[in-house]
Amino acid sequence: MEDIFKHIQPVEYYKSFLKENIRPDTRTLQQIRKTTLNVGPITTADGSALVKIGDTMVMCGVKAELTQPTAEEPKKGIIVPNLDLPALCSSKFKPGPPNTQAQVGTKFLDNLMKIANLVNPEDLCIVPDKLVWVLYCDVTCLNYDGCVIDAAVIALVAALRSVSLPSVTLNEETDTPVTNVNEKTPLTINCLPVAYSFSFFESDHIITDPTLSEEDITSGCLTIVSDEHENLLLVDRPGGVSITEAQLEICIQRSFKRTKEVHKLYKAVHKQSGSNDQT
Repeated sequence: MEDIFKHIQPVEYYKSFLKENIRPDTRTLQQIRKTTLNVGPITTADGSALVKIGDTMVMCGVKAELTQPTAEEPKKGIIVPNLDLPALCSSKFKPGPPNTQAQVGTKFLDNLMKIANLVNPEDLCIVPDKLVWVLYCDVTCLNYDGCVIDAAVIALVAALRSVSLPSVTLNEETDTPVTNVNEKTPLTINCLPVAYSFSFFESDHIITDPTLSEEDITSGCLTIVSDEHENLLLVDRPGGVSITEAQLEICIQRSFKRTKEVHKLYKAVHKQSGSNDQT
């Protein structure tokens, strides 16, 4: 009977739990699902990470290649993030070209990397006008159960932190690159951003770390990205019900707390690369 009620009237079903200040998965409105991070799961990539937030699972693989810089920015390397939400991760997505949510997510990651200066493109320059690194950052959702951007940001940052680039010189006689894989330098990461998403139910309930079913019935969402110094890097409000300044301030303060928790996770995992940790 409960499953029928949930399927036919999902909003009323959800309200029945809110009366007790809990959610159908027994969490409080402010409670975050368990978060796990594994670094280096893809041995063929130059850097990789696997993140789970509850049942949401996201993988990021970074591939570094040599290329010519653009004419407009001859001293800068290139970073290409891409978010893939394939049909296998959720029945809400269909096979074919990138869906709208994937395109929006890719733009979100690209904007965040530029705003946060996550990796300085000039650090990827080998010989101005001739040779630079291009980093392809492929972020793939393996299972979608809400807050995919939160998981994607953690996976992207963790994967980039695991990248070490080999020494490269340019042979002047042949004008070809010479790579020394025995001399590698870790990629410099300038900050550690963390994304934290919220949904709003009938304007007066702030839902932290919403699941897919909660995203479907709530009337608006908000994603806040901050760094380890409590700097607000990005506030994404795609639409929905209006929120008050007080609600926004509550979300900002919660995001600062979440950022500190994820930073502990970053540090714990990268101290012993390849092992799991959780918050």
